[in-house]
Amino acid sequence: MRPVALNRNLAQAGPDSWSSSAGYEADLVVARRVLKAEISGLESLSAALDGAFATAVGLCRAARGRIIVTGVGKSGHVARKVAATLASTGTPAQFVHAGEASHGDLGMIAGEDAIVALSNSGETTEFADIIAYSRRFAIPLIAITSGQRSTLAGAADVVLLLPPTAEACPMGLAPTTSTTMMMALGDALAIALLERRGFSSADFRLFHPGGRLGRRLLRVTDIMHVGEAVPLVSPTTRMSEAILVMTAKSFGCVGACNGEGRLIGIITDGDLRRHMGDSLLSQIVAEIMHPSPRTIGGGALAAEALRLMSRSAITSLFVVDDESRPIGFLHMHDCLRAGVA
Repeated sequence: MRPVALNRNLAQAGPDSWSSSAGYEADLVVARRVLKAEISGLESLSAALDGAFATAVGLCRAARGRIIVTGVGKSGHVARKVAATLASTGTPAQFVHAGEASHGDLGMIAGEDAIVALSNSGETTEFADIIAYSRRFAIPLIAITSGQRSTLAGAADVVLLLPPTAEACPMGLAPTTSTTMMMALGDALAIALLERRGFSSADFRLFHPGGRLGRRLLRVTDIMHVGEAVPLVSPTTRMSEAILVMTAKSFGCVGACNGEGRLIGIITDGDLRRHMGDSLLSQIVAEIMHPSPRTIGGGALAAEALRLMSRSAITSLFVVDDESRPIGFLHMHDCLRAGVA
């Protein structure tokens, strides 16, 4: 890891304002000890996984409602993240605070839901009402806990048991390794459900339309020009008319389609310059066009189209179907405007 430059004001404040060399090394020792402890916990968790995990995935997949993820304290913070990950990967989910459930939020849980409860000890008192509610209405209850003989584990339909590992905190008190294992197990549950559902990148983009991730998943069909905006002529069209089409469409090129509607050639501004002469306007498109233009399918990622244009030193692509018939037109500026890079 490269050292991070100190803030100038901090650096000028003198040696009493920041760690000495010895302190710096001591901090690194602590950091590495914590990371090793948490890595060890994750390795133990991976080795301990058994059929209970597959059963839990099956219960979540079978739920016709939502996955209710619940917890309190640090486990509650992890539960919020797990719920968000489930929801963003195609599994409807909602976080319900176990304490608030006793004060009306049980109404957020329906009979077709499934509950995933996170508690390291499994003896969190706030779980009493949510456990009773799940048993009364036969709502599947999945426990993520290290308390094998705890109240939560005893009541649950499935127990995902966290293996006994030491917290990274030197006093063994602050939830560290345990919450890391919970987080990782929640991720594993979400991704297993994603794969069971056949969740695709197109589905993922539907739930992530904003930000860089959404832009990376844009497809050509999302941003291409269609219909009358696509610059097309016949190979027998006179160049005088083809130039008018090029000018009207403002893309700096025009495509040529044969009688079956297949794209067979393209004329660009560069082709016009190369064929400039007294006879240009009287010639037909077939005499000027460049055959076999580069094309792309509508299902391709916009980022892929941008890479193709950059690699080929061109600024536009015709979008074609499986029969090489134009269905749209894409300019490099369309990708850049959409934030694809």
